Amino acid sequence: MARSIAQLSVMVFPGTQTLPLFAAQARDFFEKRGLAVEIKPAPNSEEQRQGLAAGRYQIVHGAADQAVALVEGAKVDAAIVAGGDNGFNHLFVQPGIERLADLRGRTLAADVANTGWSFVLYEILRRHGLKRGDYAIKEVGAPFRRFEAMRQDPGMAAAILNPPFAIHARRAGLKDMGAVVDAIGPYLGTVPYVLRSWASANAQTLVDYLKACIEGLRWTLDPVNKDEAIKLTAERLNLPADIAAEVYAVATDPTNGLAQDAMLDIEGFKTVLRLRAAFEDKTPSPPEKYLDLSYYDRAIPP
Repeated sequence: MARSIAQLSVMVFPGTQTLPLFAAQARDFFEKRGLAVEIKPAPNSEEQRQGLAAGRYQIVHGAADQAVALVEGAKVDAAIVAGGDNGFNHLFVQPGIERLADLRGRTLAADVANTGWSFVLYEILRRHGLKRGDYAIKEVGAPFRRFEAMRQDPGMAAAILNPPFAIHARRAGLKDMGAVVDAIGPYLGTVPYVLRSWASANAQTLVDYLKACIEGLRWTLDPVNKDEAIKLTAERLNLPADIAAEVYAVATDPTNGLAQDAMLDIEGFKTVLRLRAAFEDKTPSPPEKYLDLSYYDRAIPP
């Protein structure tokens, strides 16, 4: 009897962090495990969270803080099921801005104001003497929209961007103020998260999905596949070859690249929780509240 095919709708923010998924699709790592995976680009994090809660997507890959927001804000029983990366994010400002303190009274572009990378932005600015009321936030959505907002409107004074949009931003003349992890320390960026109820009812499907993702990650990080991986990056992200090569270099950086075997950085996650707690004036919850790594443990190859 032929094995039944599990249909999965997965929403992601396409970029450096999704190279292992692209590899898993292109190399048939999903297909050989009986998975038909449709990867959908996210317009913003709200659609990711709401779509997961409503069942439009079975798995989403987004900022770890988004999973926390889903649990705490929407009271949805979701869990992070693996690690991923530190986000690869840099803070960009308009060329006329000399210091971050110069952002006082300016408007900054963000995904949404009360989750994820916005908390990182607030913390960095706090360290430069700016309180939350010292600047305005305009919610514009995903990284490509933040880049476009800054490029098209000089009034959008700053934004946090990751590759390839960080690369586009540098080439467009926007000023790179540095990697956010250099400012705040370890940080857990993009992770896969799911509804606990779905995971429990589809445990083997989730394990197989994670196996395919890890295989795609290992393929991506293997230097033997460099040329093919850069070509795949160019195709899937619609990039010229030179920018695709830069994205690949970021992904494969031995210190700040994609996490080996998608291991979860617990110290980075503690930073995520600490920044959210500071914004809400609360005590951070224990990381275990938002994690279920049992599927990952079953998926990780020897």
